[in-house]
Amino acid sequence: MDNAGYTTLTRQAGLMREMRVVANNIANTATTGFRQEGLIFAEHVKRVENGPSLSMATGNVRNTSMMQGALTQTNGRFDLAIEGDGFFLIETPQGERLTRAGSFTPNAEGDLVTNDGFRVLDAGGAPIFVPPDAANLGISADGTISHEGRPLGQIGLYRPVDPNGMIREDGVMFRSEGGIEPVENGRILQGFLESSNVDPISQIARMIEVQRAYEMGQKFLDSEDERIRTAIKTFIR
Repeated sequence: MDNAGYTTLTRQAGLMREMRVVANNIANTATTGFRQEGLIFAEHVKRVENGPSLSMATGNVRNTSMMQGALTQTNGRFDLAIEGDGFFLIETPQGERLTRAGSFTPNAEGDLVTNDGFRVLDAGGAPIFVPPDAANLGISADGTISHEGRPLGQIGLYRPVDPNGMIREDGVMFRSEGGIEPVENGRILQGFLESSNVDPISQIARMIEVQRAYEMGQKFLDSEDERIRTAIKTFIR
């Protein structure tokens, strides 16, 4: 196979991965706190001895959009949305994870947890305890939880030290490879949830573009295969 064939094959593999990314974005249009993803393509050129250089296309790096999602008012006491920068810090069996999905509730022990039962951590990295009799619970913009004017704790807001080191492990949870740091300019809104930041129209348009690009590459490979077969038949006659 010549250089053009190898390049097209690697391009096709990248387009297939991008199609899965785009389809996942569209499927999570209504998922609270979901962050849209994109795929970054790169070209690698290698010098080949006694021949033309070999070019390969890769599409392995995923880019997460940090654009603010729409805020929807729910009036839930433990529904929290972040306006601006930052993530909630969640304790999971695999370690600490970041998320923008703020649908929380106290568990049987009084710890504030996610819908999956993972504990939400405060500004010091400790679990947040909610007294069972705290009916008039208030959460201020800086994350301070208070009951009848008495502070009970502060919900922590964090961000990755290296934004490119964020790895998605779940639909709405991320692992930060380069560590995390506190956020000071983010605001927490009680009684709101942040919607997915996916733009469904642009994603559907991108899906069509990727599909057409894949079909074009497949046609090229089919024509190359036919050309090589014809050349071989002519040679062996």
